[in-house]
Amino acid sequence: MATALRPRWKLCEVLPVVGMAKSGCEYARNARAGGEAEGRAAARKAVIEAFGAGGGTYGHRRVCAQASADAGDGAAIGEWTVRDIMRDEGPLARAARKKRRYSSYEGEISEAPENLLRDERGGHHFRSNKPNELWITDVTEFRIPAGKACLSPIVDCFDGMPPSWSISTSPDAEMANSSPLGACRWLGEGDHPKIHSDRGCHYRRPGWIGICDENGLARSMPGKGCSPDNARCEGFFGRLKIEFFHGCDWTGVTIEEFMGMLDAYLRWYRDVRIKGDLDYRSPMQYRRDLGLAA
Repeated sequence: MATALRPRWKLCEVLPVVGMAKSGCEYARNARAGGEAEGRAAARKAVIEAFGAGGGTYGHRRVCAQASADAGDGAAIGEWTVRDIMRDEGPLARAARKKRRYSSYEGEISEAPENLLRDERGGHHFRSNKPNELWITDVTEFRIPAGKACLSPIVDCFDGMPPSWSISTSPDAEMANSSPLGACRWLGEGDHPKIHSDRGCHYRRPGWIGICDENGLARSMPGKGCSPDNARCEGFFGRLKIEFFHGCDWTGVTIEEFMGMLDAYLRWYRDVRIKGDLDYRSPMQYRRDLGLAA
């Protein structure tokens, strides 16, 4: 009360009115300042721990959600408090950098299916209302001092979860074909997803076409030279490389070790990493909460 009245009256005028001694007023003010400092210290600790738990990949929004969740009910930390702490402490999420993109295009080696995601106005629809309705796939490459590794994932557009992936030192047909075979284990009765890819050679060969036909997958491809037509998968690769690959020193890491670390990251991405568009839940937790996964 006394502090609130200070802007208009002197302290010696306010204290007799509120019935408080000066020593009591100073004690209360110092106690409050100490409590605020203690709360700030606790918030700082929670933010740093949340940033570390995300492997240095979380921006302020996901740090805010993670820190508040870890603190429990009634201890939410405000977004601007998180921003201030991250600015003061210096933890920044990894940023993108341009890199030469891997291409598997080898010409029109077989007839391409139509683009099932494109509407009459030329727009693309990478959203789906349920699991196993729309899958996307592509191949990307990682180069480290020890050599090269390639990744071929299947990503479900329902929630961005990769139900399957394969990692190899060679972008061959075996690597590409093993991804849809693994993803098909997630199919339920009556599930016949569209599977959208670029026009790479992996998706034009008899092995891939046979897997799609046997499992009821509807193939979809963009037009020639239209990389935005597979933008959802490019976005997945971009986020993966920002969080896992770029900015890391891979000197002394063998290809086998690298592939093991990449596999571990993808499992973390599927089971643990929280996403804002899933109400700050991981894809697997999101499915469990909806009763779509055990």
